[in-house]
Amino acid sequence: MRPLPKPSYEFCALTDTGRVRSNNEDAVAIHEAAQLMILADGMGGYNAGEVASGMATEYVGTELAQWLEDAPASASVAEVRRALESCVDNANHAIMGAALTNPQYLGMGTTLVVGVFRGDRLILAHIGDSRCYRLRAGELRQITRDHSWLQEQVDLGLFTPAQAAASGLRNLVTRALGVDASMRAEVNEFTVESHDLYILCSDGLTDMVSDDELAALVQQPIALADKAARMVAMANARGGRDNISVLLAQAGTQDRRRGLVSRLLRKP
Repeated sequence: MRPLPKPSYEFCALTDTGRVRSNNEDAVAIHEAAQLMILADGMGGYNAGEVASGMATEYVGTELAQWLEDAPASASVAEVRRALESCVDNANHAIMGAALTNPQYLGMGTTLVVGVFRGDRLILAHIGDSRCYRLRAGELRQITRDHSWLQEQVDLGLFTPAQAAASGLRNLVTRALGVDASMRAEVNEFTVESHDLYILCSDGLTDMVSDDELAALVQQPIALADKAARMVAMANARGGRDNISVLLAQAGTQDRRRGLVSRLLRKP
């Protein structure tokens, strides 16, 4: 039996200040050659959150993208995971160092979601309450678990998911990059199927748009950029109380036969 073709990926990112905040403390980055996507939602006064999220996407993006592009195709998922964890750890210490040497940045931190595609595998790391969803065969599923006080209450059976969703205490995170030298990302691995859609987003989206509404929106037969724009528009229409960031990754399939034909027809 022939092996199934490995997925190819299309990426799209959009970030918006929203209707209330004066600056955007979210940051997003895509490194297509490395099949790497990063989203961060900063926190801290005097624009320090913007500094923290920018440092996270810059440090992880630059360091990890270079490693991924230099790594041989035979590099194992375990090796990719170790490289990802090392880059996140380096970013954590860089943010802490900046806070310690610049009083105006004291206490700054950021959430982080990092996804790396290697063939039909997704290695996904996250810290905080920024999320990753997967749409597969019409079903939307959150594949990250919020590192938040509310999620802990749900896990303990003290809140129902509906009560947590209606709570005014959504923004109390229990993990953030840049606030603790021993902070570690939660890293998981997933098998990617053809036509999966992965959605990374900050809580500026999920606080304004329900999972059901998000599921209906992302299944519309429109381009990725249009899906991202409609997500942001819906969050803003509901009040846009926070910065809104969306990063989309669509898995397709490589048409190897077409690639062969194109090579055969190419002139010397």
